[in-house]
This record gives sequence, structure tokens and C-alpha cells, in this order.
Amino acid sequence: MSGRLYVIATPIGNLEDLSLRAARLLCEAAVIYAEDTRRTRVLIQHAMTLRPGASMPRLVALFDGNEAASAQRVVADVAAGLAVGLVSDAGTPSISDPGQRVVRAVAEAGLRVEIIPGPSAAIAAVVASGLPSERFLFVGFLPRDHGARQQELALLAAQTATMIFYEAPDRVAQTVADMAAAWGDRAACLSREISKLHEEHVRLPLSALAAHCDAGVRGECVIVVQGGDGAATSVAPVELQAQIRALLAQGLGPKDVAARLLITTGQPRRVLYQLALSLARGDHPNS
Repeated sequence: MSGRLYVIATPIGNLEDLSLRAARLLCEAAVIYAEDTRRTRVLIQHAMTLRPGASMPRLVALFDGNEAASAQRVVADVAAGLAVGLVSDAGTPSISDPGQRVVRAVAEAGLRVEIIPGPSAAIAAVVASGLPSERFLFVGFLPRDHGARQQELALLAAQTATMIFYEAPDRVAQTVADMAAAWGDRAACLSREISKLHEEHVRLPLSALAAHCDAGVRGECVIVVQGGDGAATSVAPVELQAQIRALLAQGLGPKDVAARLLITTGQPRRVLYQLALSLARGDHPNS
């Protein structure tokens, strides 16, 4: 194998999704840069069962914190004629995972980059959602800060393409409630544990999906939301928050606030209650 960087997509859950080509390259590479070397070692051991006689390559940790510094090390290895693999914990490197800086550095050095495609949670989720898939936007993770997230959702309000988001299970309920508040009751789907034993796809309008998530969500999550009609939403998130804060300041409780704003804003009662409850608790001081 000549010196080049192999960007290898790995299974997002089921080890049987590892392609024969990916298994071969995991075993033949001289060195593999991995987000988690322990996890990757297990994956390579599985690949070695498909490639009898193969030996374990050298493993080097490459994660968000050291990617910038490690990129030139990867360049040096490829320039020296080594077959170098790059993997993340699951899926394709650089898609909401480390890898973009490495690929750019190797390409800018005039060296060869080869992509080994594989499973994708985003693609699987948009197909499973049943929502329009001829045109879609992969957004990835929204900002954690509530104010920044609200601004991002406001910018996406007029987006007509189906949108795909990644989210941590402990933040899914609030994120879906924020989406409903910003965009209204659009069709949506929550996919979790894709390709794993407890794979699930919940197809509901955003307000009902927020209520569903209140009970707790476990596992890796992808949220797919139908695009809008291109028009701005009737009530912007910042304006809605201002209205809620004003009513809370008058001494109304979250349930009363939701009832008061239900007709004037056109937002679902559950979404209004969730936002009022969060603001009453002071969960979002930067919003």
C-alpha cells in the first residue's frame, strides 16, 4: 500500500455494517489515528477475524483537543510512504467528529486522500423519517447555550429543505421544544440507537415529540424536521421569550402563561409551558 490517508467510516452500532474494504484497510494500515484507541482496538480485532493472519496496526489518539497539533504528524507519516488510517468512534470522520483539519492538511500537502464510505446516522434517519429526502440540510449539533440556539433556530426558520440534527439524549426534550416554539408544529422524527438492538423511530409533530421526549430518551439521537414554506415564523423566539418573561414578572405561573399566549402566538400549549417553565427556573440567563 502506497503512502496515502484513508478516511475510514466505521459502524454506528452494528459491527456487521463494517464493509469488507474497511476491514481490509483497518488491518493493512501501518498506523491508524483514532478518536478512541481502546474502542478502535476492539473494532480492529473484529476486522482481524475477517482477515486471518493480520496484525494489529499502531494506534495513535487523535481527538478534538489535539487534532490541530496532530495533523502535521499525519502529513509526515503519509509523506514517508505509510498507509495511514483515520477513524472516529462511529460513522465518518469530520462529520460532527474530528478529521476535517487532518484531511485539509494532507490535501494541502499534495498527498492523496482516499475515502472509504460507510454507515451514516444522518442518511439513515432522513430515510426512516419518511420526510422529503430529495433536498436536505445536515445541521449537526445546535449550540448548547440557549440564546445561541434560539438565534440559530431563527436563522433556519425559512429553510425549506428537510433538516437533520444530532443531539445528546439529555438535551433532546428541550431542543425539540425550542424547535416547536421557533417553527410551529412541523412534522418531525426522532431516530435513536440506529442499527442497534433498541433502534427506534418516533414520527410525530414537534409539540407531540417534545412531550414524548419529556419521559426521557436514551442512546444516540438524530432529529429530522420538515422544512418550512420559506416564510418567517409568526412569532420570533426572542420576541416570544420577552412575552413570557413579562407575564412571569406579573406573577403568572408557567401554566397560566401558556394559556394566555396560546391564542395570540399560535404556538402549541406544551411548547409554551416548557419555555415558561425553563425561564421561570432561570435556566437560560444568556437568552
